[in-house]
Amino acid sequence: MNAHLAAVAQIAIPFLWLGMVLAISFLETPLKFRAPGITVPLGLGIGRLVFRALNAAELVLAAALTLALLADNAGEVDLAGVATTVLIAIWTLLVIQVAVLRPRLDRRARQLIQGQSPPRSHQHLAYIAAECAKIVLLTALGIMLAHRLLP
Repeated sequence: MNAHLAAVAQIAIPFLWLGMVLAISFLETPLKFRAPGITVPLGLGIGRLVFRALNAAELVLAAALTLALLADNAGEVDLAGVATTVLIAIWTLLVIQVAVLRPRLDRRARQLIQGQSPPRSHQHLAYIAAECAKIVLLTALGIMLAHRLLP
């Protein structure tokens, strides 16, 4: 990856990713259940598909952003270290969501879709908290990298 492409990716990816999380998690998801004719099982079925796709896209974006940061050896060491730390925090949240929270939420959603009544769970709140933290971190990372890379 050349230096110019790495710089463009470092600025574009955090904001693209941020937009996706905001649009899906905080716009589409709550509005879906208000649409006429959408039942809870139908909404949960749609949500399972949408969040599986969102998480797959997030993993691709995280990998691309990681490669862009690794490809760019220029810049201030301190800022690059902070950016790396923020990226690691974002990766950590994403892995927790994909490997721990979403499978549990998916299992519970399948039970609800099948008409069962599973016990209440706080997994959904944990997922929302992780999304909120990702929003803060992606915003900070995008601003940090844009400030560092733009003249």
